[in-house]
Amino acid sequence: MVELVNKGVYLLQGGFILEDDGHFSMNEVNGRLAGAGFGPLSGTEISRDKARTGTITYQILNSHNQAGNSDTLRLRFDALASHDITYVGIIQTARASGLKEFPVPYVLTNCHNSLCAVGGTINEDDHVFGLSGARKYGGIFVPAHQAVIHQYVREMMTGCGKMILGSDSHTRYGALGTMGIGEGGPELVKQLLAKTYDIAQPEVTAVYLTGKPAPGVGPQDVALAIIKAVFKNSFVKNKVMEFVGPGIANLSVDFRNGIDVMTTETTCLSSIWLTDEKVAEFYRIHGRPEAYRRLAPAAASYYDGLVKVDLSKVEPMIALPFHPSNVWTIAELNRHAAEILREVEAAGKKQLENSQLTFRLTDKLVDGRLKVEQGVVAGCAGGTFENIAAVADLVSRKPVGANDFSLNVYPASQPIFLELINNKAIEKLMLAGATVKTAFCGPCFGAGDIPANQGLSIRHVTRNFPNREGSKPASGQIASVALMDARSIAATALNGGVLTPATELDGLAAPPVYFFNRQVYDNRVYQGFGKAKREEELKFGPNIADWPKMLPLPENLLLKLVTVIHDPVTTTDELIPSGETSSYRSNPLKLAEFTLSRKDPAYVGRAKAVQELEFKRRQVLADGQMPEDLSTVFRQTGKECREPEEWRQFVRDTGLGSVIFAVKPGDGSAREQAASCQKVLGGQANIAVEYATKRYRSNLINWGMLPFTIADGAQIHLNLDDYIYIPGIRQAVMNQTEKIAAYAVNDRGQTPLELSLGRLTQEERDIILAGCLINYYAK
Repeated sequence: MVELVNKGVYLLQGGFILEDDGHFSMNEVNGRLAGAGFGPLSGTEISRDKARTGTITYQILNSHNQAGNSDTLRLRFDALASHDITYVGIIQTARASGLKEFPVPYVLTNCHNSLCAVGGTINEDDHVFGLSGARKYGGIFVPAHQAVIHQYVREMMTGCGKMILGSDSHTRYGALGTMGIGEGGPELVKQLLAKTYDIAQPEVTAVYLTGKPAPGVGPQDVALAIIKAVFKNSFVKNKVMEFVGPGIANLSVDFRNGIDVMTTETTCLSSIWLTDEKVAEFYRIHGRPEAYRRLAPAAASYYDGLVKVDLSKVEPMIALPFHPSNVWTIAELNRHAAEILREVEAAGKKQLENSQLTFRLTDKLVDGRLKVEQGVVAGCAGGTFENIAAVADLVSRKPVGANDFSLNVYPASQPIFLELINNKAIEKLMLAGATVKTAFCGPCFGAGDIPANQGLSIRHVTRNFPNREGSKPASGQIASVALMDARSIAATALNGGVLTPATELDGLAAPPVYFFNRQVYDNRVYQGFGKAKREEELKFGPNIADWPKMLPLPENLLLKLVTVIHDPVTTTDELIPSGETSSYRSNPLKLAEFTLSRKDPAYVGRAKAVQELEFKRRQVLADGQMPEDLSTVFRQTGKECREPEEWRQFVRDTGLGSVIFAVKPGDGSAREQAASCQKVLGGQANIAVEYATKRYRSNLINWGMLPFTIADGAQIHLNLDDYIYIPGIRQAVMNQTEKIAAYAVNDRGQTPLELSLGRLTQEERDIILAGCLINYYAK
């Protein structure tokens, strides 16, 4: 099904794979090509360095590079995209940094924060602010329920060879020839201020597709098979996945999009696919034929690794709680359900770290088969035209029924909804007992269709992290989600909620023809790019607040460990929950109250206690008085001062803050709030063995937080409520020191630690020194 080659490979003539085992003569290479039915390569040698420039990835990245060399890239994007959980903070930050007008098309969609019953008026207040921002600065505003962010971008913004930056981790448009990257809001702020996105030239992994999916196998099945193979071993972490091979021709564009959007769950940086006539037809259907051009690797291209996928061997898959990589085939689960579910329960209990909750799945077995209560097909992964048309065709055979299983379907855009009405698919769904709703991302992050306590929902969405579906462990609630393809969700609905792969059904229909009607958007979407109305005022609701003042990095730091997490991976959903908290995204102080609330409910109180000490320290700067509790804390550093003034000067120079330790934090969402909420509560750093994603580390840096790493095993010295003393940290950052001397401080004394900042660009160091990106631009 999926095979990994963990070494460099050449892709020759677009289809012949040659593993990099050393030097090859051209005669040898051309002999192998001829034997496989390929034409010869010209030239006298195969050069690895030259072949690296032959990838589609290299071609696109370097066409957007503003730097003078290709090793360190300084990228400018063709367009930007945000939704209503992120765009208020982005505009506020850019406005504070001197924004006058959006320099590139910037799409503001309203697909996350759409449940206006939560929090009173504040959700719609954000939307009013967004429209006023689009008018003032020249943006594109997509009102609520018109489209989920990535479907609108697919339909209206993509183009072969383009790059798009989005403040959502699932910013992936590779199947349409567009490199999409999901990052935290500050990276979009940089683009709005005509700055660049700076990264080293990334490694590129080829994903070589062969064969053709069996009837009943859908894009989520292929995506989950790939995620299972590459996530836990970090095979493509921070790399670009480049899809090539003859199997692509056997996939529709909707099918490709469904695989592509899930590449985020591999922790790759981005994705890109070769393009063909099917992609050209997509652009013709959407009224943008000029957006197409052929993208393909050069005759000789070099990749840093290879993922081989035989599409014909992919079976219907299921990702059980609590991660998209926790994957089995549905057939395997049905054969060994009790054994597998006990294994998942044991792993889930460790991950939840809450002894008051009992996570159960084995009690859902009926005659040895797993029975679920809910099915949902929604969002950028599930809500595509072909997915929903397939569900409609299947459930037309038999009603869902008046039982404890429900089926909810969300078309990803109004044009898709309209065409599903025109071809009677919506009628089939409704008559079968499915509930059809408008475009909304809520089921993907816990703001829609939350299961009952101890419930299990099967969903064609992007993620199934702990409590992401909306349950609240602090309130004694627990529910969970398993990821599946829409086709097998429909098959399960036909079977009364008993887990059933779609491959067990006969007579599956081919996808219907799609007709796109852009009049839906023409009559509702505000198109303001290039038409900024600078004289107009932004419209602020009572919940929209500015960022609190943040100080520059002090000379020394004394940090208290307020959370210690030993889980193998910590998701951004655990750092800042999704769901109902989205109502407070525009108010940094209110949102910060939810930080780590589902992972460590005591975090906020501990962080605030440290922050209160920091406020007292600042008073020392003003009046010179030294409170006893503050003096006690600082004396733990072991600093020897002969005179009172020398002691006061040390306190002036030494900032107090909180720090969290997690083994591998930051898997999942691009939401900057996972970092900014810590900063608002006085956080100054994270300590990790490694960071799960580049985007989370970038968010820390952009909020002026130090992204420390520590050697695996050394974290034994990091205990809750210990202090970490880091003398001379400002000078170390200024001097580009990678290894930082620090000390773990507690009642038993001091223990030396070695922390690392890794590779930081000069701009990143300057942002940390300034205290955050806002301060950096204010200078």
